[in-house]
Amino acid sequence: MTPAWTLISAFAGVLAVLLLPARMAMASRVLALVAAIVGAVAAGTSCLSRLNDPQGPAWEVDVAWIPSLGSRFHLAADGLALTLLFLTGVTAIAGVLFSWNVEKRPRAFFAWFLTIIGGVYGVFLSRDAFLLFVFYEVVILPKYLLIAIWGSTNKEYGAMKLTMYSIGASALILLGLAAAYAASGGTSFDLAHLAAADYPSALQAWAFPVLFLGFAVLAGMWPFHTWAPTGHVAAPTAASMLLAGVVMKLGAYGALCVAMPLFEQGFAQWKPLIAGLAVVGILYGALTALSQKDLKFVIGYSSVSHMGFILLGLAAANHWGLRGAVLQMISHGIIAGLLFGIAGRVVYERTHTRDLGALKEFDLWKTLPGAALAFTLATAASMGLPGFSGFVAEISVVIGLWQTYPWLTVLVVFGIIITGAFSLRALHKAFFPERKATDAPAPSLPVLTWPEITAMVLLLAVSLAIGIYPKPWVVLIDEGLRSPLFETILKP
Repeated sequence: MTPAWTLISAFAGVLAVLLLPARMAMASRVLALVAAIVGAVAAGTSCLSRLNDPQGPAWEVDVAWIPSLGSRFHLAADGLALTLLFLTGVTAIAGVLFSWNVEKRPRAFFAWFLTIIGGVYGVFLSRDAFLLFVFYEVVILPKYLLIAIWGSTNKEYGAMKLTMYSIGASALILLGLAAAYAASGGTSFDLAHLAAADYPSALQAWAFPVLFLGFAVLAGMWPFHTWAPTGHVAAPTAASMLLAGVVMKLGAYGALCVAMPLFEQGFAQWKPLIAGLAVVGILYGALTALSQKDLKFVIGYSSVSHMGFILLGLAAANHWGLRGAVLQMISHGIIAGLLFGIAGRVVYERTHTRDLGALKEFDLWKTLPGAALAFTLATAASMGLPGFSGFVAEISVVIGLWQTYPWLTVLVVFGIIITGAFSLRALHKAFFPERKATDAPAPSLPVLTWPEITAMVLLLAVSLAIGIYPKPWVVLIDEGLRSPLFETILKP
């Protein structure tokens, strides 16, 4: 199966779900799951094919699209893109499984869900800047609807805030791309063509921060991060998983593969500030998570902190840093998806609370031992303990940071320590609370369902696979980083 099947499966799934009669709720779930599995299998087999034939030509589709603009329907999949396609496929499967209980308009829910997945696949595959922007925009409306219709906890506010931030960021992206297109001759939106153009230093000085900021807003860069915790908490479980797992990665991917290669001189000028803001984001997210009482807010602010590692790897602008940034995209996508899945679907749907103090009465490590075990392992992965994907990603970023900004490493280590503190605090209060003999017995809770167990096992297995044997992922990422796009960034 070629990478094309990721796009085909997602949008064909949307059409198939919408054609179902409204009464066939179970069929919509099954179709969404099949579409997600096909996409994940296509991404996985494409990764294996690339590993077996690393010197072979990358999969590519390049046909005419909008000749008057010089924009083509140009898709391609190098190793870097393939790893992110696989992340998207796995997150899609888990998201469908964690949403198996959705009863309110399930056809519409899964249609919008698969639309987001298709848009994400399109961004990772696009090699034409205008096409990438179109797929980027495809994600905005479904995000709003999933939160506004199926969300909770100030869902209208959370949905609108996320949408306004996204629209504002998109305007910046469009402005930056338009500047690059005009300055390169106005003949093509092909990323390789735009990256090869010789832009004046004065243009790069303002166009780079505009384009980079447009993408970095969706990546949760401090101080433009405030949409993220609010949106995560308001979103239904699957939408939280998509926001943290893959949608935030669109911003990081755009910063890496569009903003940095197009305006490398501007990037060199602004990267110290990017590094500083990334470190502030790591510390701010961790310290704020340490004071939260809502389990979802803890995970939401931890996402801001972990996304700071991605931006820090980009700012390091060396091979270790960029490799670590991509590994962190994958790792955080898997771990955040698992944490949000457990907090939103497994815990909240049974206890109807996410308050860390109120969860004490449910004694979850006894009433939901499977969930307690999964959350413990996910917490270990989030803390970056060896054996999990988080360790491989964070150590790569720290090595890259040490080579470029060694003085920032001390602050990052401090952030890692705070991460351990808020992670253990949330785990202790939510799943292993201190109970007295005089406390009332914990109420019994429904046992875990097979979709929940399958989703948790899948995400944990991927995190462990990367942590125990990261070589295949590193090989694919390194192959992608050898692209001509990154030659000026990674030059000796």
